[in-house]
Amino acid sequence: MNALKNIRIVLVEPQSSGNIGSVCRAMMNMGITDLAVINPHDRHDWDEARRLSCHADTLLDARKTFQTLEEAIGDCTVVAGTSARTGLYRDHGLLPREAAPILLDSAAHHQTALVFGREDTGLTKEELALCTHIINIPSSEIYRSLNLSHAVMVCCYELFLLSGNPSYRPPEERSPEADVAMRERVYARWQEMMLATEFCPPEKLEHMMLGVRRIFNRGKLTDNDARILLGLAQQSLWVCDQWKKAAPDKS
Repeated sequence: MNALKNIRIVLVEPQSSGNIGSVCRAMMNMGITDLAVINPHDRHDWDEARRLSCHADTLLDARKTFQTLEEAIGDCTVVAGTSARTGLYRDHGLLPREAAPILLDSAAHHQTALVFGREDTGLTKEELALCTHIINIPSSEIYRSLNLSHAVMVCCYELFLLSGNPSYRPPEERSPEADVAMRERVYARWQEMMLATEFCPPEKLEHMMLGVRRIFNRGKLTDNDARILLGLAQQSLWVCDQWKKAAPDKS
């Protein structure tokens, strides 16, 4: 099958109508046709977007609209978020060329996503936490900031190039990957478990959860893997509850 059909481009609160149209053109150039727009504002000039899309207006018309990023990627397995900023966990980003085989391997059987943030502020820390991978696009120190449609083109080009390489063959899947919705169930339970077992104090929980996400996102997390992790957390919470019930009342 054509793995590019399972690649979804997600634009989080894009500000420029023209950029949305230009993104459609870049996507169509590279054979990617699934566009999701998060929380578009009422001021968008869709006629301008149509002009900039050129002959990709069918893709623009077929766009999906969501209120939150979590809704847009809930059915996806691999989710790569782009970030131009550096800092904790962002420094472990992949080049588009390194991310392409990861996305295509998963897209051979599952829905995957490439997420692009706002033109001025990019993706928030919370939005990046929903992504399984982070992509950094290198650019010149003379002017580092890329136009949104240019960033989309760079990433889509690498996917298109690799998908058309006759020597590239995605691996045969033996077990389905866990999608974002299942991963978030696991993370929510692990967060409860880490508090209940006093693994870390509440004020350090957010930082620790970023580390946990990074560990689980290093490789493929199958649905069976996720269910084991979920069961581990649920059993640990049950044991903690039993200990509390059995503990002598000190009041």
